[in-house]
Amino acid sequence: MFKSNFLNEISTRGFIYQATDIEDLDTLMNQKNITAYIGFDITSDSLHIGSLVQLMLLHWLDYYDHKTIALMGGGTTLVGDPSGKDEGRKILQPQDIENNIVKIEKIFEKFINLKDKAKIINNYEWLSDINYINFLRDIGSRVTINKMLTFESVKNRLDREQPLTFLEFNYMLLQAYDYYHLNKEYDCELQLGGSDQWGNIVSGIDLIRRLNNKKTFAITSPLITNNDGSKMGKTADGAIWLDECKLSNYDFYQFWRNVDDADVPIFLNLFTKLPLEEISKLSKLKGQEINEAKKILAFEVTKITRGEEQAKEAKEISNNIFANNTLDDRINSFSVSSKEILISSFSLLDAVEKLQLVKSRSEAKRLIKSNGIKVNDENYNNSDFSLSSYISKNEIKISVGRKKIGIIKII
Repeated sequence: MFKSNFLNEISTRGFIYQATDIEDLDTLMNQKNITAYIGFDITSDSLHIGSLVQLMLLHWLDYYDHKTIALMGGGTTLVGDPSGKDEGRKILQPQDIENNIVKIEKIFEKFINLKDKAKIINNYEWLSDINYINFLRDIGSRVTINKMLTFESVKNRLDREQPLTFLEFNYMLLQAYDYYHLNKEYDCELQLGGSDQWGNIVSGIDLIRRLNNKKTFAITSPLITNNDGSKMGKTADGAIWLDECKLSNYDFYQFWRNVDDADVPIFLNLFTKLPLEEISKLSKLKGQEINEAKKILAFEVTKITRGEEQAKEAKEISNNIFANNTLDDRINSFSVSSKEILISSFSLLDAVEKLQLVKSRSEAKRLIKSNGIKVNDENYNNSDFSLSSYISKNEIKISVGRKKIGIIKII
């Protein structure tokens, strides 16, 4: 049990994986409201659910009146972070990064109050002005290659004889410098991040101690993984985007509605603001009853991320299709029996045409051939592909691009 309301909240909910001197941090946060920050990649024009743990941490910092900084990695994204990566990242151009920041900033408004204590800052503001010779002398001399080589992400790349460029080695220096700069200019005393960022964060703590002679702190959270062990939300084809322009509200809602039973208690704690007592009751549900907990999870996460009206609409569409046995005109859908699919060899082309997702049968064929249509997020480039292999599912989702979605309900 912590004295600090913030630490008590996030600890109970399962956000803490590692921390430095947490008893001292608890005392400090109980005595005053501190400044804390979390850094975010700007490699895409939207964040995905892989960033949701950190966004919720920002929310709880803001909720308990701590000064919160969301640090946009406009400068560090130009370099690329090797942490937790098996290969180097594509280098983006400055204009691409700027465009990404403009779109991503809107997401933060859902989690923190930017009109009060919370800030969004771009590290390009100071990193772009660094004199390289001075930086090497003042900063580079205080971070050892020996220490970098001990970090798991670096060791994995080297063990597999995969290239790790000097550019990427500089990333750790730049992130350490970010913490140093924010400590110096904003009196920032805490950095939070995913567990794969531990090495980068503690390097910043060490740099601040050497240059500013101040004690600072770190908290990392567990990485939430997919069933295959990969980081949640990180795959390009299956990314669950937070921006509704890249993923419909219905699709976002349905993702949470269909999570594994074992993940429901974890996700209720991490990704909702529900009282802990209510989460405890929902977590005890078993069998068919756990579907009620999944509905609540889906609604609450969609409400936080997309907005209450969007969550209500997504819930209503889902209920119409799956609970009320009716088709919703806000999303193209129809019902078909598994027997009919088997007898008629119902094809992908038949499904696209019946769902009226395209203007013509010839356009459907062209899109299928070019991998422009997905069945339950999987590509098939054969128009005659039979949907019979999906009859064990409750639903078959047909996607044309990012925004056109149709649902075939199996009855």
